[in-house]
Amino acid sequence: MPETVSSNGGAAPSSELSPNRSRLAGGPDKARYIVRCADNLPNASAAWDDLAWSRAETLTLARFHPRGTRSRGTGSPGSDHRPATQVRLLHDGQALGLIFRVEDRYVLARNTEFQSPTHKDSCVEFFVRPRPDRGYFNFEFNAIGTLRLWYVEKPRKADGSFEKYTEVPKDIASTIEVCASQAEPIREEVPGPVVWTVSYRVPLALFEGFIGPLGALSGHTWHANFYKCADDSSHPHWGYWADIGDRLDFHQPGRFGEIIFE
Repeated sequence: MPETVSSNGGAAPSSELSPNRSRLAGGPDKARYIVRCADNLPNASAAWDDLAWSRAETLTLARFHPRGTRSRGTGSPGSDHRPATQVRLLHDGQALGLIFRVEDRYVLARNTEFQSPTHKDSCVEFFVRPRPDRGYFNFEFNAIGTLRLWYVEKPRKADGSFEKYTEVPKDIASTIEVCASQAEPIREEVPGPVVWTVSYRVPLALFEGFIGPLGALSGHTWHANFYKCADDSSHPHWGYWADIGDRLDFHQPGRFGEIIFE
């Protein structure tokens, strides 16, 4: 969850649409992803290549903020690390299932407590706004499955701090099923190649507790973005799906892409 200045942090679509992008009538390219419907969601422990994920489109984080090419605050040459990061989503009408797969290096996972600053570790993030007239949720998991989860209604003040948000209570967050491929904390950075995954299932009831009834998902559009970061690694980087513009700030709901439910 990079800060602005410091590193802290409708109708159903045609089957011809790209899972990553589509041309909107009269407008520029916009990030768009189709969330396929499954009779049964994969278990959180299902691997990336498990048959249970075969219906899901694959989304790729192809953009990285140019600040990642400079070391923080020095202006000297810095990280060019661009970890290949992919995401798959499915829904069954009652819950949303996601899995991230990262081909990474310089991996850290020091934070072990719920609501700790996981963005400082090797981290994957899903920000989602189910209703345009309500706030958004930021699911921030590090490589061992530690979660930070807020409901954000007003993201920024002029000084870059958050204006209005709620830390989702632990008893509510515990309704999320989570499985991470890395089981133990990684306190010393692992420089060599590491492929890691985080998979989780979010019941719709979690969202509804903050924003009210959502109704049937089929044919609806939510707004979202997906991110990869590692603020405190020796090779910090900030990857994303939908363009965030020049400002390094993931908390820009106006720039979220569309996820459309089959």
